[in-house]
Amino acid sequence: MGLLKSIFGDYSSRELKSIYPIVDKIEALGDEYKALTDAELQAKTPEFKERLANGETLDDILPEAFATVREAADRVLGMRPYRVQLVGGIVLHQGRIAEMKTGEGKTLVATLPSYLNALTGKGVHVVTVNDYLAKRDSEWMGKVHRFLGLKVGLIIHGLTAQQRKDAYAADITYGTNNEMGFDYLRDNMCIYSSELVQRGHSFAIVDEVDSILIDEARTPLIISGQGEKSTQMYDMAEMFVSRLKKKVVVQVDDKEEEDSHIDADYIVDEKAKTATLTASGIAKAEEFFHVENLSDPSNATLNHHINQALKAHGTMKRDIDYVVKDGEVIIVDEFTGRLMFGRRYSNGLHQAIEAKEHVNVNSENKTLATITFQNYFRLYDKLSGMTGTAMTEAEEFGTIYNLDIVEIPTNRPNQREDHHDVVYKTEAGKFRAVIQQVKECHEKGQPVLVGTVSIEKNELLSHLLQREGIQHNLLNAKNHEKEAEIVAQAGKLGAVTVATNMAGRGTDIMLGGNAEYLSRADLVKAGYSEEVIVDATGYADTDNADILAARKLFAERMAYHKAIIKEEAEKVRAAGGLFIIGTERHESRRIDNQLRGRAGRQGDPGETRFYISLEDDLMRL
Repeated sequence: MGLLKSIFGDYSSRELKSIYPIVDKIEALGDEYKALTDAELQAKTPEFKERLANGETLDDILPEAFATVREAADRVLGMRPYRVQLVGGIVLHQGRIAEMKTGEGKTLVATLPSYLNALTGKGVHVVTVNDYLAKRDSEWMGKVHRFLGLKVGLIIHGLTAQQRKDAYAADITYGTNNEMGFDYLRDNMCIYSSELVQRGHSFAIVDEVDSILIDEARTPLIISGQGEKSTQMYDMAEMFVSRLKKKVVVQVDDKEEEDSHIDADYIVDEKAKTATLTASGIAKAEEFFHVENLSDPSNATLNHHINQALKAHGTMKRDIDYVVKDGEVIIVDEFTGRLMFGRRYSNGLHQAIEAKEHVNVNSENKTLATITFQNYFRLYDKLSGMTGTAMTEAEEFGTIYNLDIVEIPTNRPNQREDHHDVVYKTEAGKFRAVIQQVKECHEKGQPVLVGTVSIEKNELLSHLLQREGIQHNLLNAKNHEKEAEIVAQAGKLGAVTVATNMAGRGTDIMLGGNAEYLSRADLVKAGYSEEVIVDATGYADTDNADILAARKLFAERMAYHKAIIKEEAEKVRAAGGLFIIGTERHESRRIDNQLRGRAGRQGDPGETRFYISLEDDLMRL
């Protein structure tokens, strides 16, 4: 296999060979477009639209359209897309996935294909994972599109139906996957066509495509109405199950369930995440609920309640699967470690957990409309996406979405050193080694980011670091409000950050620190309100004197911090760059790659190493 690869190259390098000639054409137009006045550059948009109307295709005008955006981005944002970013833009236009490493400027890449495809007038959707990124990109990158005469819309939480309709009517619409999915569901519940807000699904560019189309693919978006009031049965089932004796095994043998000699009332299978009553458990249930035969069809509801209570006790763990906050059970996203407010487990499992944790058991809901992200994004005529890690899921992207992946080389060569995994017999031994490694890096001023799989391990590690007297920042779902700020400063000299694996995704870790977040903190100290700071650090046009004064201060502080950070960044580089420590392997190799990818952005030095123990869940299972 290796020999064939060296002769013919891998898939990506073969695909890139056919893309480079197009990039050469775009670059050749550079000087000609530089000489145009603003008015001449803006006149390109109606010219392209006319050429499309006269029968030319998008591919025919691609080099000129990309050259136009490139020049406009340079004039409006002071950012000129690199050659590799032009490659990424072509890959997205072709309806494929561009795998670009962290810090390669994916946000700017999306402006190229979105402008080109918006010329057809059918609308382009640029999808991101949260409201903050959608708003930022629509204002910041939207400047380029507005300069070229296109309308830009934004879909975030809390808009009216009319505002949504206007946003979808724009040439390019930025929004989150959740909001767009819910708009589709609401449209399907409309009675009159005049009430519809969306106007079709022509072309979508999905940012963090692996997160949305793989991790969240099966997550159903549900519009629900008030259902029946929760019955007493949840509390009864909880009372019964909490008295039972459980046995935890890695994998249940079929014979085991039938065996009446087992000294337990129910068996928990860790691998399959199931909990089942044994013969003695069934006998106890029949006695407790005064029924003759538990498996009788007339006892189906009772059986269901008992099963959900077993699941709540056997497979759902507090601070791993969910947290209890202000008397509410809130789900923790297993991929990002973030709290998922407003989401509830279905089929009564959420009520069973509420009964287990002795908080108020809320009523069940009735589903009125539902769709999964997988089915929603398959509605688009053309779909594309970008992420730092997609190759490990190439097969899934190919079979489910008919998308292929092109790996795009980095702008500067990667200098990160990935060390081999280190395996320990016990978890205690592993954590001792992690602390030792953190100490070594800390003493020479090398910043460290420690990734953990769960909140529980996250807090345990924090406790061990405190005992050693090592100052550190702790980040998990319980304090995610500060997420971007904490992650942004993880590259400061001697910084130690302990975070759940996916925290602060989309935030660049710059060596020496992130000037933007330090400048924001200065605006807070100067007494500006959160609203003014958001506008001052945003990119929307304004004539408000307060915001303009805050912007001026922000620009001054940015210049000041950048000068200091430049010196500090050199010291960090000399110490070896950011050191990433993984304290456990994740079930998905891609999530490990994402953690690794936090180091070594734009040719920076960096190191990564995973520490594993034979007691880790993954190793046991």
